[in-house]
Amino acid sequence: MARPDLFERIRSLRDARIAQNRLRVRRTVTRRDGITLDIDGHRYANFSGNDYLGLAQQFEIIDALQDGTAREGVGATASPLICGYDISHENLEREVAEWIGYPRGLLFGSGFMANLAVQQALLTEENDVCVQDRLNHASLIDATHLAGCRLRRYPHLDAEGAIRQLKGTPGGAAILATDGVFSMDGDIAPLQALSLAAKVQQALLYVDDAHGVGVLGPDGRGSVAAAGLGPAEVPLLLVPLSKALGSYGAVVLGSEALINHLIETSRPYAYSSALPPALATAALTAVRSARRDEWRRERLKELIGVFREECQRYGIEPLMSDTPIQPLLCGSETEAVALSAAMEREGYLTAAIRPPTVPEGTSRIRITLSALHAPQQVQRMVTVLARCREELPKH
Repeated sequence: MARPDLFERIRSLRDARIAQNRLRVRRTVTRRDGITLDIDGHRYANFSGNDYLGLAQQFEIIDALQDGTAREGVGATASPLICGYDISHENLEREVAEWIGYPRGLLFGSGFMANLAVQQALLTEENDVCVQDRLNHASLIDATHLAGCRLRRYPHLDAEGAIRQLKGTPGGAAILATDGVFSMDGDIAPLQALSLAAKVQQALLYVDDAHGVGVLGPDGRGSVAAAGLGPAEVPLLLVPLSKALGSYGAVVLGSEALINHLIETSRPYAYSSALPPALATAALTAVRSARRDEWRRERLKELIGVFREECQRYGIEPLMSDTPIQPLLCGSETEAVALSAAMEREGYLTAAIRPPTVPEGTSRIRITLSALHAPQQVQRMVTVLARCREELPKH
């Protein structure tokens, strides 16, 4: 039997994406200035990024990166288990663990790598299972497939559904995994109920708090701390550094035993070059800024209130969210793309999010807020959003 022609398959799949108007197109940013971006010769107010605390271009952090590069060079030159583990990595791990309230931390090059490392290292037998919220980030779901264990998914935010899935998979080790804050909806996982479900079903609760750390909880310690939980209830917690902390990489937090096991057995950790030390130095400065600058979280709360009040004034109904992620459901992909394009013509980047990133029929505009936005900017953006919606062709 003849093998399929891979190039023909690629052409066919691309033709299908074109027919569905689902091509993914990159655009080059030529200048960044806080919440302002230059793309293709045009300047935009950015309401699409994840720099919630406004730290990505903060002078103190840039200085730390420059100083770290001058001292330590550009690359780590090896994996952490060879000679790539630097004092800057150790300092970052220690401070993130101390901030969030965990015994140990382990630094990875990205949250995607960290999620794979956790599942590959802990779910090693054929009948092991990872039970996940249906709207978890792709990195958690893909990690289960790559780890080779069973994947079971429960309805969004449904702790009872998680219990049913755990009950239906007896015999193997189990991880119950969830986002802390869901990146496309902006809502928060029911962590107290999930921690009880994990305890009753003898599963390990693992929370990816990419969009919660820095924003939620006392001192910005994230969704787990906001729920009044800690290492006893959530034995493993992922702290990505690329969202509110404006940096890069991710730190897995856990007990001495769990972190040592990841160091000794994790393939993504053993077979990847360590994060550049200068980036770890910059991330450490970002962590200290996030801990210190409560005003950034207070500004975000103010902006969320302004956004939702203005939406109410214009009859706009975003999804319920107390986080900087404020999605506006459009339903159809056509409407979401058209609304995003109309906003762009007015000088605002508000990303259209479509399947397969979100389920069919739930295309949306994903609006995100940063501590760098001014209340007046948010008010103007909503005014323009209301007008653009009104001017869209009616179907």
